[in-house]
Amino acid sequence: MENLAGSFAKAGRYYARSWGAYLGGTHNELPVARPTLSLATHALRDELVLVGLLWRRPLSDPEQYEQIDREIHQAVDYYGTRGWLDNPEGFFTAPQQAPRDVSVRSHTTRNRTHERISFDSGYQPHPGEPGAERWMSYTGNRRGYALMLRHRDESGPEPRPWLVCVHGTEMGRAGLDLALFRAWHLHEDFGLNVILPVLPMHGPRARGLPKGAVFPGENVLDDVHGTAQSVWDVRRVIAWIRAQQPDARIGLNGISLGGFVSALVAGLDDDLTCAILGVPPSNLVELLGRHSGLTAEDPRRTTLELAKPIGRMVSPLSLEPKVPAKGRFIYAGVADRIVHPRQQVMQLWEHWGRPDIGWYRGGHTGFFQARPVQRYVDAALVQSGLAAGNTETGGAEKGEPNGS
Repeated sequence: MENLAGSFAKAGRYYARSWGAYLGGTHNELPVARPTLSLATHALRDELVLVGLLWRRPLSDPEQYEQIDREIHQAVDYYGTRGWLDNPEGFFTAPQQAPRDVSVRSHTTRNRTHERISFDSGYQPHPGEPGAERWMSYTGNRRGYALMLRHRDESGPEPRPWLVCVHGTEMGRAGLDLALFRAWHLHEDFGLNVILPVLPMHGPRARGLPKGAVFPGENVLDDVHGTAQSVWDVRRVIAWIRAQQPDARIGLNGISLGGFVSALVAGLDDDLTCAILGVPPSNLVELLGRHSGLTAEDPRRTTLELAKPIGRMVSPLSLEPKVPAKGRFIYAGVADRIVHPRQQVMQLWEHWGRPDIGWYRGGHTGFFQARPVQRYVDAALVQSGLAAGNTETGGAEKGEPNGS
C-alpha cells in the first residue's frame, strides 16, 4: 500500500511541476504539453507499472549486493584491459553465420495463421568474462524464438521487405506482441514480412529461471549479458533473413527495451533501411539507478557509480548509427515516467543527429493507445523507403507534441 500511495504522490508532483513548466514558458527541443487530468492519468499509470516492475525486481540486501559489487569491479578491469570501455564495438561479437537448425511451425489462432520459429542462439560470453558462468546457467536462453508473418507470393521483381519488431520488458508473448506491434496491419496493409524475435529471459526463454533472475534488473552483469545476447540474437535473425533473401530490405521497429536493443543493432549492422525506436532508453544502468529507490547515503549507490562505464559501453550512445539519416525515427511520450524524455530519449535523439521525432501526449505505457504513434510508425515505414506509400511522419522537432 505504501508503494501505491507513493505512486499517486509522484503523479501529483509531476502534474504540479508540469504546470510550472507550462506557465513558465520553458520551450526547447522537448515539447511542453499543457497539463491535463488525462496527462496526469498517464503519469499515474506509469508509476503503477513501476510498482509492478519493482515488485518483480526487489533490491537485494547489502550482503547479497556485495557479489554484484565484486563482479562490477572485475568487469571494469576486464573490459578496460581489452579497450572495450572506449571502443564498445569490439565487445559486440558479430554472428559469423545464419542459424542452420531453424524449426518453422504454423500456428492458427482465430482463423489467422502465423509461423513460430526456433533456433539455437549460439551466443557465448567472452572467455573469462565476469558473470558468464551464471548467465550460461540460464538454459532457457540457449534456444532462440520468433513469431513470423510471411507472405508466400514472392512473384514481384524484388523480394518483399522485412520488418524486425523487437519487444519491450515483460513482453515476448505471442498475443501481446502481435497486438502491440499491430503486426497483422503491418503485414497485410503494407505487404511486409514481419518477424518478432523473443529477447532473453522473456516469454518461453524465461522457463526455469531462478527466483529473482530478470532482464533488465539490478544485476549489472546479467544486464550486460542480456544486452549482448539480445543484440546477437536479433543479428542472427537478420542473418537468417539475408540467407533466405539476400536482396530484401530490412528495417527495425523496437519498443522500450526493444528500442534500446534496436538502437544498438543499428549501430552495428551496415545494411538496414530504417530503425524506428519507440520510447527508447539510452542507458540501462542509469535508468535502473534512477528507479532503484536507493538513498544518496546507501552504499549500494557506490556500486552503481562504479558501473557507469559499463553502462556506457553497452549504450547506443557509444556507437555511431549506421542506418541512413532518412531511415532514423524516434517517438516518445511527454509524460513518460519510466524512460525519462530528457535524460534518456533526448540524449539518443541528439546522438543520432536529431532525426525525425514524434511526441505524443502520454506516458511510457500509453503508446499502444496513441493514434499519433500508429500514424507515425506507418509514415516512417513509407518515408524510409521500406514500404510503399506517400505518408509523412510530421515529427515534432518544433517543440509541439502531437495530439492524442
